[in-house]
Amino acid sequence: MKNILKEIKEWLSRLSFRTEVIVLVMCVPFYILSFAQMALPISAGLKGVLWFILFGAAKCCQYGGLTILGVEGVARLRKWWKEKRGK
Repeated sequence: MKNILKEIKEWLSRLSFRTEVIVLVMCVPFYILSFAQMALPISAGLKGVLWFILFGAAKCCQYGGLTILGVEGVARLRKWWKEKRGK
């Protein structure tokens, strides 16, 4: 199991910065939908299932995006943030 997770992590880390941004942005609608669906007039069981699926998808996008970002991406974002704040 550890080998499979390591291979997935390595594959994700080879993806581009643009892909990382897209994956991280995708987690926002999943978070919104996971809580907004509670207002729908459906049964509590179905709400629980929808919340589990949507919240899980949001977490997958979040952690997948962070894995793609990696250490180099964090350094890149810090550099960009410092440049932006310096101006």
